[in-house]
Amino acid sequence: MAKSKANVFFCTQCGFESSKWLGQCPGCKEWNSFVEEPVKATKSGVKIARLLKDSVPVSLKEVSATDEERISTGFSEFDRVLGGGIVQGALI
Repeated sequence: MAKSKANVFFCTQCGFESSKWLGQCPGCKEWNSFVEEPVKATKSGVKIARLLKDSVPVSLKEVSATDEERISTGFSEFDRVLGGGIVQGALI
């Protein structure tokens, strides 16, 4: 039986998982975004790795959606896709 690896590499931008370090993420095309995380075996034998150690689920009732001021691009269809325009400080 082959020995399983103790570490997995994750992209910090999109969460893409790889068994080896990659310079560019194939998922989001971001450079040097891979971090190495240890993999631990659960009782069922399934191996999992946690990228966000302190993350906890949040109920949708607890999520607040605020209306941000949007800047029109001048292209009505593009503004519609963006929800009314570009939010200042957003990366699209």
